Amino acid sequence: MTTLDEKINHLSKAVFGGLIVSCQAQPKLPIGRPDFIAAMAETAEIFGAAGVRIEAPENVAAVKPVVSVPLLGLYKISDPATEVYITPTFQSAKEIADAGAGAIAIDATLRSRANGENILEICRRIKDELGLPLIADIATFDEGVRAAEEFGCDFVSTTLSGYTAETLPTPSEPDFHTVELLAKRLKVPVFAEGRLASPTHIKIAFEHGAHACVVGNAITGIDHLVKEFVAAGKKQRQVS
Repeated sequence: MTTLDEKINHLSKAVFGGLIVSCQAQPKLPIGRPDFIAAMAETAEIFGAAGVRIEAPENVAAVKPVVSVPLLGLYKISDPATEVYITPTFQSAKEIADAGAGAIAIDATLRSRANGENILEICRRIKDELGLPLIADIATFDEGVRAAEEFGCDFVSTTLSGYTAETLPTPSEPDFHTVELLAKRLKVPVFAEGRLASPTHIKIAFEHGAHACVVGNAITGIDHLVKEFVAAGKKQRQVS
């Protein structure tokens, strides 16, 4: 049986210096079907992705058979009682694990959960009971340090930078500064994630110490991209 340390080491080596493609879409959209998510993930691997980040159990289950690269799973659950929605409970983590994820990404901020679960306890149970590498989605340097050094998370990702009360308003550029600070401080790998929109951004992220880069909308966000292009056309017609 593969130990947790072996799983962590394998994931670290597999994604080092590489691109993790976040294949996500709103379930109500045609591209949100599990078969479409699986096709995006498979295509990403064919063209060199080192890993994929997949949301929801049904999508993880669909992607698992068609990729050989690491599958990072998460489960977004909206609840008006809390701002936390990325794998907010142990049960949500277990459902992702049961679906076939090779690692679990969670909101590792100190924001309260709707059911009163403690983030430290959630992290402990994921590692002890599910035996999977744990990726901390954080917004600030302090959160990243706490996640790695107190919660025992195996990877830290700047996923939430620019999207929490402390980091609003959302800047247009990626948070390279926090990536660099965390990379210099932590012993665990740091993923650059959030608003990486071009190959130039990837180059800069690695220059700032990123272990791997996670890109979503700029690659798989068809709905966002179409809206941006359409809006640009409308604006040009109004000027003309």
